Amino acid sequence: MVPGVFTGYFAAAAGGAGVLIGLLFVAISLRPETVFGDNAAPGGRALAGSAFTGLANAFFVALTALIPRINLGVTAVLMALISVYSIIKLHRGLRGRDSQRVAMAFSLAVYLGQLAVAVALIARPRDHIFVYDLAYLLVGSLAAALTRAWALLQGKHTAASLDGGPV
Repeated sequence: MVPGVFTGYFAAAAGGAGVLIGLLFVAISLRPETVFGDNAAPGGRALAGSAFTGLANAFFVALTALIPRINLGVTAVLMALISVYSIIKLHRGLRGRDSQRVAMAFSLAVYLGQLAVAVALIARPRDHIFVYDLAYLLVGSLAAALTRAWALLQGKHTAASLDGGPV
């Protein structure tokens, strides 16, 4: 169960993630051919996909936390598993720069941490320390997503494709 003191936090996190998903769509629409076009560099799709994954993860975990008397651990486990799978699938086979490998590793660490905390929350649903941990991990998920979205907006995926490899 999520303590009532978290209502404001999770409402703000869900709202913020929802708005940022919309802004990500706007950023993609500025250069759609570089992300989803036939000649798009795989790095663009990976940047957009990993940004969306982080924002969707934060959105659904935070939104679910607002449902009264729910065990947040179940949703957090599902979203962590989906996020880990998505990040691995998006980045498999990409020859990235060190900064992109670090960003991917950070994302995976956040989602695996979320998975561990969520499993603990399922086992001990009244232990509120796990809700605090999930709240901090959501900040990490949003930070990773914003970093990726900013790189996409800056066109780093197009610059990388010009010098021989995707981001």
